[in-house]
Amino acid sequence: MNLKRHSKFGGLAAGGLALLLALGCAEVPPAPPKPAPVWPPPPAEPAVIYERDISAPGDIGVQPSMFSRMADWITGIGKVKGKLVNPFGLALDDAGNLLVTDTGANAVCFLDLSHKKWLRWVAVGQTRFQSPVAAARHGDTFFVADSALGKVIAFDAKGNLQFEITNGLIRPSGLALLGDRLYVADAGQHQIFIFDVAGKFISKFGRRGDEPGEFNFPTHIAVDAAGLVYVTDSLNCRIEIFDADGKFLRAFGSTGDGPGHFSRPKGVAVDPAGHVYVVDAVFDNVQVFDGQGRLLMDWGESGPAPGEFWLPIAIVISRDNEIYVADSFNHRIQVFRYIRKP
Repeated sequence: MNLKRHSKFGGLAAGGLALLLALGCAEVPPAPPKPAPVWPPPPAEPAVIYERDISAPGDIGVQPSMFSRMADWITGIGKVKGKLVNPFGLALDDAGNLLVTDTGANAVCFLDLSHKKWLRWVAVGQTRFQSPVAAARHGDTFFVADSALGKVIAFDAKGNLQFEITNGLIRPSGLALLGDRLYVADAGQHQIFIFDVAGKFISKFGRRGDEPGEFNFPTHIAVDAAGLVYVTDSLNCRIEIFDADGKFLRAFGSTGDGPGHFSRPKGVAVDPAGHVYVVDAVFDNVQVFDGQGRLLMDWGESGPAPGEFWLPIAIVISRDNEIYVADSFNHRIQVFRYIRKP
């Protein structure tokens, strides 16, 4: 009896297993992809859409060579080395390629997006980067501001030193190019320096204070298509706007914890339509203003998901409205696109 009961039970189990296997082999339609996050959220008409993250060469389509794959398998370090640690400074060259300074790795990366190449430097000549915070490119020359070294280093794509800019600089923190002029924000001196692209000093403007045209630790700098210069006056919690020669025009922003105010403004950028974008490292968000400083929209909060941030530092916007944000402590660059007037 026991043997028969066992046989009967085994038959039922086998039949159930066969049914489960049959069900498992049946084709199950894949779940539809989740729609990309947009801001403002529905039912409002969207203005900004999330596109992707960039944290390693593979994210822009770089394919490692067989040799490098073998080295990764043997040493286990290759893939880690290529990843961003704390992306800090961002810039776009005339071809729309992206420069990234990484203060976590003390490295500078050049992302050739059209040719799917990722170049990386930790030193130029005998000089190792100690705290590269900003970058720019003019023609074949790369400029990197290193706040710890107190200078701007100019070099070519092969890492050959061209020259260094040290003229009066203490703590360079931001770079921007306007034609043949290089603007350098110096947080230590509370001033903006202007050089030509050969490193020759032209002029400077600003001093410490909170009056119009004065600064309290300026950190980031950007220019727009009209030739205006935008400076993040960090501890005064405002954005100041100047003409190309440093004449003060206007400012917007103030200390506060609500929309339209700042707590720790960092990167600033202007899109082709003239909207001004400001990232705030305390609010973990991006706020968008019109040219007069009126708030249009904002997005972001603390977290690791798309559209969330952990210490966003820098922002740049391409001619075709792609928005790159250095999401530093999430070890990535988030890419968005502006798709309509906010």
